[in-house]
Amino acid sequence: MIKRITKKTFSILMLFIVLFAYTISPIPVNAAEIKDPQTLGDLQHNLKELKNKKAENDRKQQSAKDEIQSKKNAITKAEADITQAESDIDEAEQRIIESNERIEGLKEQTEQILKVLQQLQNQNVYLEYVSDSSSITELVMRISAIEQITDSNQKNLKDLQNLIKQNEQLKVELAEKQKNLEQKIEDYQKKIESLYGDLESYDKFELDIDTQIKLLEAQVKEYERLSIEKYNKIVPTARLDELDNAPYNAGWLKPLKKGSVTSPEGYRTHPVTGVKYSFHSGIDIGKNAEGTPVYAAAAGKVSGIVNRYSCGGNMVYVTVTVGGVKYTTYYYHLLSIKVKLNQIVTQDTVIGTVGGGSTAKKNGGYDNCTTGAHLHFGVAKGHYSGSIPTSKVIVPPGFNNKKGYSWSTRSAFYG
Repeated sequence: MIKRITKKTFSILMLFIVLFAYTISPIPVNAAEIKDPQTLGDLQHNLKELKNKKAENDRKQQSAKDEIQSKKNAITKAEADITQAESDIDEAEQRIIESNERIEGLKEQTEQILKVLQQLQNQNVYLEYVSDSSSITELVMRISAIEQITDSNQKNLKDLQNLIKQNEQLKVELAEKQKNLEQKIEDYQKKIESLYGDLESYDKFELDIDTQIKLLEAQVKEYERLSIEKYNKIVPTARLDELDNAPYNAGWLKPLKKGSVTSPEGYRTHPVTGVKYSFHSGIDIGKNAEGTPVYAAAAGKVSGIVNRYSCGGNMVYVTVTVGGVKYTTYYYHLLSIKVKLNQIVTQDTVIGTVGGGSTAKKNGGYDNCTTGAHLHFGVAKGHYSGSIPTSKVIVPPGFNNKKGYSWSTRSAFYG
């Protein structure tokens, strides 16, 4: 019997597809490849670009939703066709059963008639029956009657055998139809899985854009305030470093007093999703319990704060200048945040505490991109408020980018 695809099974399968389509992106989800801002005008330009990108993303998201609904409708119709095909197959099978029963009955009747005829022939009764006719007309009628009995049985038998062949052929055709429909549903399901994957990327992308817009709006507002404070008006050409007077650093310190690299920067197999060649935008530092203080690796200005993000948890971005070069440092999976937006920090400032354990999704938390307590520490060249181009990410200065590299003092440099 051909396997049935019931509505319940279909619903469960669709739910699985939706859940399966949900994948966790790596931490660095860049909303747009924005420029390293040098002036207030650059910041304003980046904000405009992000908002344009969001509008484009919204259009793509709606288009994906519309196509998903269209494919859902097609699957519903295909499922109804399968249900009808199954009903037709059941009917054909029942007709075959009834035909077989009729054939068996007719065979039995035919055998009985043949036995009687044989007995009549052996005992010359048949001859007597025929020759005892009172006239030629009756003789012909008696002979014709006997022939009709056998011919009728043979004809019925032949008709029923043809019917069985037709039913068997119908069964084959319907089975093939169901197979084709099942294949169509499988194709549609794959398409929907792909579309949900696209839609999920749009959702994450939109969320990231919304986050970046929020961060960048706050940054623009702060520098506009500084511009007004210095020039009594908003000056788009005003340089950011002249407006904020961020502290200068001669060198770097570790963000933790001790620790060990548990996952280096670079391409790897994602520990949560299993996706190969996933770019890891920083260094994971383990061997510290949740709640351990996290320090600023260099003095600077807090340029972005994100709370309870689905991939990264609590995150802090600090723009710094070390040896005359601008950098953005970032700290992910924090249990708590101890600084405020636009706050000037020193290398002794505790910006937050180590998280990643209780905050992990698998432990009932909100962070999809962590499996245990650790700090994700990253550095990129240039000043950013959170949207950091992958091409600008570097190995954090002072770190050996190898798993197992350990230190026991913040001043350790390639120990």
